[in-house]
Amino acid sequence: MTNTENEKTQLTKKRDELRSRLDSIEKDYRQGLDSNPEEQAVQLENAEVQEAIAKSTSEELQRIEKRLAELT
Repeated sequence: MTNTENEKTQLTKKRDELRSRLDSIEKDYRQGLDSNPEEQAVQLENAEVQEAIAKSTSEELQRIEKRLAELT
């Protein structure tokens, strides 16, 4: 396997992992908030963290997709 093929394989695997992570975050958002106010508070705190993770993941995904396009 050439270096380019190896890089494409690794980038494709990472791209798929990142897409899966984003899908999981989106599913959590779609579930909405719990009816229990205490649980809602925890969910809202977690939402801030998830938002930061989603942003970082999206940025990394864009870099990977750009690199894969360059290799094609």
